[in-house]
Amino acid sequence: MRKKYLVFFILLPFIHAFAQEETIFFGIVIDAKTQNPIENVVVSIQNSSITQLTSKSGRFELHSTIKEEQLLLLHSHGYKDLLLKLESNFGFKVNLGILQLEDNFSDEIPGTLITLLETDLSDDNSSSETTSGLLQSSKDAFMQASAFNWGQARFRIRGLDSENGTMMLNGMLMNKIYDGRPQWNNWGGLNNVLRNQEFSVGAAISNYTFGGILGTQQISTRASIYRKGTQLTFSGSNTNYNWRVVGSYASGSNKSGWAYVISAGKRWSEEGYFEGTNFKAESFFASIEKKLNDKNAINFTGFYTPNSRGKNAANTAEVTQLTSEKYNPYWGWQNGEKRNARVKNVEEPLLMFNHYFKINETANLNSSVMYQFGKVGNSNIDYQKANSPDPTYYRKLPSYFSSLYAKDQGEFSGEFTPDYENAEKSKVSFLENLQIDWKSLYKANQKSITNSEPAQSRYVLYEDRMDDKTFAVNTNLNAQLTTNIFFDGGLTFRNLKSHNFQCLLDLLAGEYFEDIDAFYKGDQSQSDLQKPNRKVKEGDVYGYNYNFLANTIDAFTQFRFSYKKTDFYLSQTFSISDYQREGLYQNGLYANTSLGKSEKLNFENFGFKGGFAYKISGRQSLFFNGSHLTRAPSLRNVFSNSRLNNSIVDGLESENLSSAEVNYVYHSPKLKMRLTGYYTLIKNSTKTSFFYAEGIFDNGAGYDATDAFVSQTLTHLNKKNIGAELSFEYQLSSTFKTTMAAAYGNYKYDSNPNVSITNDANIAKGTQANFNFGKALLKNYKQAGTPQQAYSLGLEYRDPKFWWLASNINYLAGNYIDVSPIARTSQFYINPDNGFTFPEATRERGAELLKQEKFDPLMLLNISGGKSWRIYGKYIGLFASVNNVLDKVYKTGGFEQARNANYRSLNQDLSSGTPSFGPKYYYGYGRTYFVNLTIGL
Repeated sequence: MRKKYLVFFILLPFIHAFAQEETIFFGIVIDAKTQNPIENVVVSIQNSSITQLTSKSGRFELHSTIKEEQLLLLHSHGYKDLLLKLESNFGFKVNLGILQLEDNFSDEIPGTLITLLETDLSDDNSSSETTSGLLQSSKDAFMQASAFNWGQARFRIRGLDSENGTMMLNGMLMNKIYDGRPQWNNWGGLNNVLRNQEFSVGAAISNYTFGGILGTQQISTRASIYRKGTQLTFSGSNTNYNWRVVGSYASGSNKSGWAYVISAGKRWSEEGYFEGTNFKAESFFASIEKKLNDKNAINFTGFYTPNSRGKNAANTAEVTQLTSEKYNPYWGWQNGEKRNARVKNVEEPLLMFNHYFKINETANLNSSVMYQFGKVGNSNIDYQKANSPDPTYYRKLPSYFSSLYAKDQGEFSGEFTPDYENAEKSKVSFLENLQIDWKSLYKANQKSITNSEPAQSRYVLYEDRMDDKTFAVNTNLNAQLTTNIFFDGGLTFRNLKSHNFQCLLDLLAGEYFEDIDAFYKGDQSQSDLQKPNRKVKEGDVYGYNYNFLANTIDAFTQFRFSYKKTDFYLSQTFSISDYQREGLYQNGLYANTSLGKSEKLNFENFGFKGGFAYKISGRQSLFFNGSHLTRAPSLRNVFSNSRLNNSIVDGLESENLSSAEVNYVYHSPKLKMRLTGYYTLIKNSTKTSFFYAEGIFDNGAGYDATDAFVSQTLTHLNKKNIGAELSFEYQLSSTFKTTMAAAYGNYKYDSNPNVSITNDANIAKGTQANFNFGKALLKNYKQAGTPQQAYSLGLEYRDPKFWWLASNINYLAGNYIDVSPIARTSQFYINPDNGFTFPEATRERGAELLKQEKFDPLMLLNISGGKSWRIYGKYIGLFASVNNVLDKVYKTGGFEQARNANYRSLNQDLSSGTPSFGPKYYYGYGRTYFVNLTIGL
């Protein structure tokens, strides 16, 4: 007995010393307005693994062993984050009292919303390349500026396309196999129910996936995490849509373990900001969860967001000068209404089942099954044995007579004889016929070839369709192995069957349309040799018809280590992809290579990344992240001309991506700052495009011996992106806050890619169809489609009586036009008639012709504000914003037309001062507004 007491007294000082080596912080979290306790609030000490969820009574208790000053963060879905400074007092309990959280509906500022940028819904020719990247919902001042102030100028974070970011829903990868990008249209109108998200930038760590070099965004739709209540939203705008109505309801969890969330909304406009751009969209969402027991819960999520959007065109400087920046040639009057010929329709419902399994107190296993199906269609006018219905067709413009009339006198003579008289007549005619003449198209279709034959349509409206069926399963394991070591791992399998075809929508009063290519004769004109000379009608498939078949498997493992002063992690990934084309038509030009399945392409890829954080103090931290991975080329770039044959791109390889970043972060109750430097290198990219080229082939096809519609493939294209970011936010007083954000980048092409051209017309002549044009001298040209420098300065006032006002002034520069690779090959200087260099060509003049255009810098002023009220226990919030207050006109992007593909034709065209095939430009919105009224019940 004495020995036991002796041992106890010996150990007592050590027990007492150990007890003193921690501080216990406790308190209660309540809603600032209802004064009710809030359950499941994440309470954590920043830059540490110390975290806890509040109980049903809102209580929490944290045990901290950190000696220095530290920051306590309270985070919950639907509420503003609360950040408190704490002082350690080892051996004592510190009562933090009652902590009140304000709901984030109280001002409806954009920084708390998932908001689709208008550029994400812009024309396909640009948006897929210039989208700003991920859906933004970060309170970081830089991320807010990039999404809501710079996004209107098509700013891309770090100059990267959205395929470099990873989008996840409940742990499931949502990037499309076809192009690697999220399908933005699937998320429209779901803002109110997609607020719960975790976001990482660059190569930073994610608990759900290896991620991309742009970042990772994980959205959770688990029904039990939504705050109980009803929310109604009414909005007005003059951008893509004019009106929006959304209603949502969350039940909260009941005693039986059930919870559900529903939402429905509608957005519409007869005409958006640009002429003829009608918009119609609905959104339906449901999430239902059943808690089976303390360890298991299942959740169903489904949403359906059908939408239809009239597109707007990029125009040459000549067309814009004759009209305006809002001019859109894609529409025309029909029966007193504007009808757009180019409409994008999206209907892709998604169904997902999730199983949440709490293995024990330190491990969770979450699994998902997803099925997404539906269609994406893009309409246009097709015509045979008739003139182009496009009002901006080059032969209808004044420049045809002032710059290209000499061509009719002698092909590529180099002589230039403007016809000013006919140019003026053409100008008058163009201004009198600015839009599609639907009436004349109907009239042309009602004329039969002979009196005894039915009326054959010369013009029809068709749709390029992509009907996808995607099945996916995945599982994610998150476990705490020891006090300091954590493990994350996951496995995802996806299967895609994508049916691609041309569908006839409207015969425009005709009775049938011939399923042939009128540029060719005999068997070579047939879309399908197995069904020759078909007369197709509305709803029929014609032109091209094939399937894409793909399977992908992605696996990742990750180890995280967390200590008092340092955190670090190591992550690995491995993926397998296989692609195949299945031709459903036997095309007349490619009778032996179009029907049936192609060779199956297989890719195996890997990746490694790691990073560490050094906690200088409770307020300051240093972070470093680096990654290297390989990535299979996207399905869209694997086949050189998938509409017609099974040919695979020559020299196809997986991409190599390397990135590194260093961050300095300072967080205090008054000052939040982040300074980041980054480096990214993307190697061996492949890019396929189609265009009409002029003057590159000898004995070509079409109506002009040196003109042809071709497919162009770039291989071994490298990109290098270097830059820095600054995010700065300072609370000047209890009511005034200032923010500053800056992005400085240098985004260049870092290689001279190989250019291959396929001329289908040569197949008809029995001659060579594939041409290797060698290297395109693109190295050190700037990457296009985004400002490379952006700066924002903001000031915000928040009144204690729940109203606020904010303004931002933004400066954006370094935006460049997208250059034509074919014009940068040695073929540019070769006369296609004789194979010799043009005698008048000089390198000095060539450099002038090929100099990349840089757009003018841009200054944008944005103002926003809001007010909230609590009336009879109900919340009412009003938010309003005006962007581009000064109504500045600016170019957001553009591209060089590849039609003038040799020195002589380009020099002659540009020398006229009014080129027929000059660059085409996209313009940003002028002064726009957005008003939002929210009612919380």
